[in-house]
Amino acid sequence: MTAAVVPHPTITLLQTSSLTSVVQGELERMILSGELAPGEKLTEMTLATRLGVSRGPLREAFRMLEEAGLVRTEKNRGVFVRDIPIDEAVEIFDLRAAMDELVGRRLAEHITPAQLKEVRAMVDAMERAVKAEDTYHYHLLNLRFHDRLVELAGNGKLTSIYRKLIKELSLFRRLNLADGWLLPISANEHRQIVKAIASGDPDAAGRAMFEHVMESKERTIANNLRRQTAAAPAPPPEGPKRAPRQR
Repeated sequence: MTAAVVPHPTITLLQTSSLTSVVQGELERMILSGELAPGEKLTEMTLATRLGVSRGPLREAFRMLEEAGLVRTEKNRGVFVRDIPIDEAVEIFDLRAAMDELVGRRLAEHITPAQLKEVRAMVDAMERAVKAEDTYHYHLLNLRFHDRLVELAGNGKLTSIYRKLIKELSLFRRLNLADGWLLPISANEHRQIVKAIASGDPDAAGRAMFEHVMESKERTIANNLRRQTAAAPAPPPEGPKRAPRQR
């Protein structure tokens, strides 16, 4: 009779770790796409059944997502998708603006002709999305454009921090680009960024990227205020005025 083969502890650990990464990646996709909405509770049993995994890798994925700033754990209540308030979104914009200014300055000094051709092609694709009135793909191209610029700056630590901030900002679901009329304005800002980088002027490139982020911040604040005003309950109608009593 053949003895049962017991997996080596290291192999078991690697298998579990790999599964956890897959689960984390899928949950992150669901959160950032809005499939799991801000404030929504993540129910272990439901998600374990849906993803076809046990609760162990799922709980470890929750822990990793909490470290990434995408979920929060409330004692005796469970795990919830984070809902970023406007004040925190504004702080992220300010930090991102400073980082992007540094990126612009570095790229103006070091970008290669091949890299410049690559980012120009991205802006071309964004402008085609504008003409097609394709807001969804424009948003994806917008994210890819900025991520690539940060990556090309060649600072791994900055890239890691930037990506974490962008994921957190994605939880603030009030996307400026939902308004189609803003697409041409946004596309032109990206074209100006590429021109400034291509000029080789670090000050101009840094300023173009900084101002682009600050414009996005101001649009976010204005859009949030407009939505709050629209969602505010209307004041109760005034009752009929009584005629003054005759004395």
